[in-house]
Amino acid sequence: MTSIPLAERLRPQTLDDVIGQQHLLGPGKPLRVAFESGEPHSMILWGPPGVGKTTLARLMADSFNAEFIALSAVLSGVKDIREAVERAQVIRANSGRRTILFVDEVHRFNKSQQDAFLPHVESGLFTFIGATTENPSFEVNGALLSRAATYVLKSLSDDDLGALLDRACAVELDGLQFSAEAKATLIASADGDGRKLLNNLEIVARAAHAKGLHEVDAALLAECLGDTLRRFDKGGDAFYDQISALHKSVRGSNPDAALYWLCRMLDGGVDARYLSRRIVRMAWEDIGLADPRAIQIANDAATTYERLGSPEGDLALAQAVIYLSVAAKSNAGYMAYNQVRAFVKQDKSRPVPEHLRNAPTRLMKELGYGKLYRYAHDEPEAYAAGETYLPEGIGNQRWYSPTPRGLEGKIGEKLAHLRELDKKAKN
Repeated sequence: MTSIPLAERLRPQTLDDVIGQQHLLGPGKPLRVAFESGEPHSMILWGPPGVGKTTLARLMADSFNAEFIALSAVLSGVKDIREAVERAQVIRANSGRRTILFVDEVHRFNKSQQDAFLPHVESGLFTFIGATTENPSFEVNGALLSRAATYVLKSLSDDDLGALLDRACAVELDGLQFSAEAKATLIASADGDGRKLLNNLEIVARAAHAKGLHEVDAALLAECLGDTLRRFDKGGDAFYDQISALHKSVRGSNPDAALYWLCRMLDGGVDARYLSRRIVRMAWEDIGLADPRAIQIANDAATTYERLGSPEGDLALAQAVIYLSVAAKSNAGYMAYNQVRAFVKQDKSRPVPEHLRNAPTRLMKELGYGKLYRYAHDEPEAYAAGETYLPEGIGNQRWYSPTPRGLEGKIGEKLAHLRELDKKAKN
């Protein structure tokens, strides 16, 4: 039945047929134990597309001789949930069989829709299995999450994908062969997604069959698939994980790793303007006054990208990332800002000291506003030693503590000298 997609024809029929996920399915591992326990339990299967979430749910239904009801949160609503519950009730009343209710993309259901499952999970009417590509900590209701075990599935490795490719060619594609280069390219195009691999393989196999070829080379692969981009999740965990990796590589002063993550995201189709904004943020947060040139370079790179776009503007972002990676690091300004924000938020509203107040009118001058203010430029070293600038009751604060790195080393030396002048003035 060639109208059935290759991925469906190759769907594993037993647990031992599953390729990958050995951290969950190997001997003594959590999901293997769950299958062998004889008692199904509700669970959330969290992982990227094409790694076997639906397959595992179906196999669990087979393993426990349970009725399998599947819903897609993309296509279903409250009416579909109600019908699934009613069907499970009929199954229990007529045959006493268990029901496994599988909800694909469960994160697409809103809170009230997710809540609709709770009483039936608690009563044991069905075993709930939810599949999601998003972090369930953020996307699945806490009440539902607390009643289900969470299992994290991983992208398929190149070895896993190679085994899947070999199985498909042997079982379904009459022993179709691939050159070493073509096989490596096809595996890379799947980017850890077994379904994507099989879909691409099916396209190539049809083209090879039409040409009467029994071996696929790199030229045929390029002709069939074109410039296939890697999968890039622009709104999910993959996106934020890679942004995090870029930021931490810059902070860790590793220009090669920073360039790698930048290029990974650019290759995946991320909006480079978003990257340019994050690069500017990195300059302020992790370099700051240790090297103010970093901030200028980050801003210039963002402006360059706005003018040139891709791919020419990508080079500006790349060189900004290199500079930020090798620049002196300081989060002193970032930490000082956060500390003062926190202090102001919890502190009362304190009046401005009189000597610092503005005095544009005669009345204000008569009230003493600005009367005792010392004009710093008229003082030795242009510094009013011993003067206070914070409201009464706060005392001297040292929120900003410059690091000894880069320009901040000089800033620290200057502040230390000014504090010595303050001490002498008080003596």
